[in-house]
Amino acid sequence: MSLVDALFTSTSAICVTGLVVQDTATYFTPMGQTIIMILFQLGGLGIMTFSTLILLVAGRKISIQDRIIIQHGYHHGSAMNVKSLIKTIFLYTICIESAGTLFLFLHWYKRFPGLKGVFHSLFHAISAFCNAGFSLFSTSFVSFRGDIWVNVTIILLIVFGGLGFLVLSEGIHFFPNMLHRRKLKTSLHSKMVWVVTLFLVVVSFVFFLLIEWNNSLEGFSIKEKILSSLFQVITPRTAGFNTLDLNTLGFSTIFLLILLMFIGASPGSTGGGIKTNTFGVIFAFMKSKIAGRDSASLFYRTLPLELIMRAFTLVTLSIGLIFLSSYALFLTQSGMTMKEVVFEVFSAFGTVGLSLGITSKLTTVGKVVIIITMFIGRIGPLTLLYAFSREKALGKYEYVEETVMIG
Repeated sequence: MSLVDALFTSTSAICVTGLVVQDTATYFTPMGQTIIMILFQLGGLGIMTFSTLILLVAGRKISIQDRIIIQHGYHHGSAMNVKSLIKTIFLYTICIESAGTLFLFLHWYKRFPGLKGVFHSLFHAISAFCNAGFSLFSTSFVSFRGDIWVNVTIILLIVFGGLGFLVLSEGIHFFPNMLHRRKLKTSLHSKMVWVVTLFLVVVSFVFFLLIEWNNSLEGFSIKEKILSSLFQVITPRTAGFNTLDLNTLGFSTIFLLILLMFIGASPGSTGGGIKTNTFGVIFAFMKSKIAGRDSASLFYRTLPLELIMRAFTLVTLSIGLIFLSSYALFLTQSGMTMKEVVFEVFSAFGTVGLSLGITSKLTTVGKVVIIITMFIGRIGPLTLLYAFSREKALGKYEYVEETVMIG
């Protein structure tokens, strides 16, 4: 294996993307597949989380700055201390991934007897929950497109991983409180995540089913059409699996998948993209401007101006990065269509892992471009901006105000 291919694979795994230059199922040894699995488990939960756990186990103290970073990344606005937060994150992860492994193994133990069945089940459960998109099947889940058990299990793992730990933490108390008829106070964050997620899934599912009914889904049974459509609009939310040959999809459907990949999962989750709440904040702002209001609000709560500015900054930086990466690939890759290149870049930025089949055909320069795009997409353009920006502005002054024409 070449150095650039090894770097590409490890970056794709640690950034939970799923783009591959070599087939994971046939090219890698069991040891190589295990290393990939460990990398996307580390990447899914975050290096900060694992490093903090190691320090806590070793009895070391965690700095105040690191505590703030972890709480803002996973459980913003919570009074929970870092030790409890890390324990909660790992508890949820172990429980959900173990349940996913068990469900897949119960279905696959005859198909993959012995330890092979255990490893296949564990690998795909972790990959789905971490929204990694790596598969031990050369055609991903195409051969399981009509399998309700596998489809539902993988979909639930992807959704749980993409919701975020704060939403999972609040959601786990929903049913007990409902049974005891106690009022459950839900944060604005969780409300926005649920509403935007359901909206994106339902609307995109209907569009996908209607557009592809007589196209890529032609000849399928009703069950296969419904399962394939649902699965294929869930996975662009940064998971990267597929049950259909993406090259058979129409241009309008490809554009829909690109939009879903760009939005991605939710904040504090294992997924990438600009995040659902960023989309929700921008929607709320545009709605307030159409209604003639000065402030943006959602669920009877006013959104801070700083939050709106961060959302627009994130989207602007993201579009700029995608444009530069796409242009770099146009310059270095010959014989590839605009659809293939743009789809690949959006997939890399959103840490999705879906491809129209050009990943293995990339030149060394092209692979480096995608590596950088995956890396920035995972850590976030805002994080990169803060890392290289000045902590304090030089001087406190403002210039004379003057307007320009817009639009």
